[in-house]
Amino acid sequence: MYYIIAHYHELALKGRNRPLLVDRLVQNLRLALCGIGHCHIESLAGRLRISLKDASRWSVMKPRLESTFGIANFAPALYVSSNIEMLSAAVCESIQGLPLHTFRVTAKRADKSYPLTSVDVNRIVGAAVVERTGAQVILGNPELTIHIEIMGAGAYYYWERFQGPGGLPVGMSGKVACLLSGGIDSPVAAYRMMKRGCKAVFIHFHGHPFVSRASAEKAEELAQRLTRHQYYSRLYLVPFGDIQRQIVVTAPAPLRIVLYRRMMVRIAEEVGRTNECWALATGDSLGQVASQTAGNITVVDEAATIPFLRPLIGMDKVEITEHAQRIGTYETSIQPDQDCCSLFTPPNPSTRANLEEIRRAESLLDVHGLVKQAMEKIELKEFTFP
Repeated sequence: MYYIIAHYHELALKGRNRPLLVDRLVQNLRLALCGIGHCHIESLAGRLRISLKDASRWSVMKPRLESTFGIANFAPALYVSSNIEMLSAAVCESIQGLPLHTFRVTAKRADKSYPLTSVDVNRIVGAAVVERTGAQVILGNPELTIHIEIMGAGAYYYWERFQGPGGLPVGMSGKVACLLSGGIDSPVAAYRMMKRGCKAVFIHFHGHPFVSRASAEKAEELAQRLTRHQYYSRLYLVPFGDIQRQIVVTAPAPLRIVLYRRMMVRIAEEVGRTNECWALATGDSLGQVASQTAGNITVVDEAATIPFLRPLIGMDKVEITEHAQRIGTYETSIQPDQDCCSLFTPPNPSTRANLEEIRRAESLLDVHGLVKQAMEKIELKEFTFP
């Protein structure tokens, strides 16, 4: 049997709620590792143990663990008796062929009744490794760190450890309706909400039939990519071109962008209600474009009746782009398309819309009818992972 030891950091601080969060993390891991083969997951003292019969499946398992929110780090581990002589011998045998000149031993005791302290284990195992390999102990920045975790009569040891994404298990923080534009920002915003335990329901507004379906196809690709973090996703494709055309005919040009955004908010709320979402989320960054100035954000927010979250509000474009590259959405996001935001865009949009002017402009529109029209023509796509 092969083992992977996974640690969580933030969950350990949740007090009486920790068992609930750990149970959710175990459930999510079972979904993430579905189809890998015989794989058993159980909660031990402050960590999770994944038992695997076929070590060749590690290459498939590793990227899935790297995408599972709630995991801080994980490592393929070897199991041996916690008897210090047997432990020292096993560690020495395992690293015998590794080319190393410097190392350190870092032991932790989940079972404090173990007769030796962590420092004792470090010293005894370290001395055995020095004797066997001739390598030198260096506590700061060694070539190899041997981790030992002692749990009762047994111990796990490893020297390769990989980072997980951290955060909270998806599903612990309810559902959030995420506006997915197809650009660089909104997938990052959705990712950050999922990392805080939210289940994302994706909503994309497109300009078809006035433009091609390229933006909708991008949104589908992005939703599929993000589904690896939450295992099941819904993407609602909303035809918005005709609604924009009606706003163009009725409203002053400088106000159109804000009017588009307020209509999107109302439609997204309707979608959110059908999915029991408690908030909306978008990729707005303060001052990045005309619709994201402080004044326009305030006017757009007034149309919402549920919380409107902006996880990227204090980030600049460089930070957001780097984040998109790390999570694997950037290459899709930069593919050219014609999205609804560029359709019927006025040359000089207002950056400081007046709420009373906006309300007067909306009074000439059948707002309720336009929302109903969008909901009747909406298209649902569903995605699963793996």
